[in-house]
Amino acid sequence: MSLRDSGPPLALVVIFVAFSALSSDFRSIGNVQNIMDTAAVLAVVTCGITFVLMMGSIDLSAPGVMGAAAIAVALLVANNRNGNELGVIGILLAILLAAALGCVSGLALVLLKVPSFMTTLGVSAVGLGLATLMFNGVQPNITDGTLASWPVERLLGLSYLTWIAFACVLVGYLIQRYTRLGRYAFAIGGAEEVLALSGVKVAPYKVAVFTLAGAFYGLAGVMVTSQLSAGLVQAGKGYDFAAITAAVVGGTLLTGGRGGILHSAVGVLIVMVLTNGLVQVGVSPYWQGGVQGLIVVAAVAAAVLPQRRRNQVTK
Repeated sequence: MSLRDSGPPLALVVIFVAFSALSSDFRSIGNVQNIMDTAAVLAVVTCGITFVLMMGSIDLSAPGVMGAAAIAVALLVANNRNGNELGVIGILLAILLAAALGCVSGLALVLLKVPSFMTTLGVSAVGLGLATLMFNGVQPNITDGTLASWPVERLLGLSYLTWIAFACVLVGYLIQRYTRLGRYAFAIGGAEEVLALSGVKVAPYKVAVFTLAGAFYGLAGVMVTSQLSAGLVQAGKGYDFAAITAAVVGGTLLTGGRGGILHSAVGVLIVMVLTNGLVQVGVSPYWQGGVQGLIVVAAVAAAVLPQRRRNQVTK
């Protein structure tokens, strides 16, 4: 294992040990459970965005896609706005809507040849527009027992939301490791021209990756709705940049071709442990953002520096 691969897990251990020494409340079982539960939604979003980053693209559509899925599921399961009681089918339909929005991002990228950050930013606006139309000025509150139980019911000390996040990380890793989609996502990020010259049609795989990412965002939107017991247009606010931060801190390169689901999962834990630890030791919220920003800059610099050295020409 290279230093770049082992660095984030070692950093996670060091940060956890440091905060445990500074605060007895931080190392309590209850606080560890709280960290895991709080990380659940971000972990699912990061699973989706990691596949996009592996290709060397940027996806900023998470807020809009999550908002559309959150309002959609709130209106499809038992709620105070209509007589729908679709249950699991309603959840699947909301995720399908999010996947369709992700597909639109991919199609716009490959057909219009527009940079990914622009296409996904536009799709985010579309998703927020759809969510606002469905919201229609009245907040839908859910009464569905299954969805409401996700953040409340526990299994082995962790909420159902956390186990859903574990399942997403596992599924994402299996897709990355054992499917052609995962292998080609890495190859596109590493050397897209070489892959195209070998006879592989790259465009369908790009669309498939964005569609898969949209599905992850949709599930995350459903999870936020279960936490709040209501559908909100702004359910995904801030999750795009938080997920990119977690992925980069974990070792997934913005330029693609390196990292993956497990790297990004470690990054999520680093971000959440750091955020929780700063609160536990009494650091002012005004300083917390600055500390996190410095860590992101350091992580990006550590990932880019070896590439810069490798590209230098010795005279």
